[in-house]
Amino acid sequence: MNETLPPKTCTIDRLVTKEAEVSKVLAGQKTACRRNGRYADIGETMDLEGTAFTVIKVYQQSLGDLTVEDAKAEGHTTIDEYRDSILSIHPGMPWLPQMKVWVHEFQKAE
Repeated sequence: MNETLPPKTCTIDRLVTKEAEVSKVLAGQKTACRRNGRYADIGETMDLEGTAFTVIKVYQQSLGDLTVEDAKAEGHTTIDEYRDSILSIHPGMPWLPQMKVWVHEFQKAE
């Protein structure tokens, strides 16, 4: 599975920036981040308060394909909770099942 990814639209240091989200990553409660664009390459490392996390997967997903497991990887207990969190950050953003987002999965660096 070595598909060629399009160019990044942002940098990895912008992937997880909100304090609450950083805390969830550091506590091991958040292992994925969905964005409109691609923020990281597989193998790239981000630093959060002195702890390194390595991106292990990057792929596109439709919002309609989101599972409860996906919501949990985002640090939420349900899809509705995750959706409400995203819409509170991005007022006016539509939540459309066909809308595609980039998923960045990461883990604490060895």
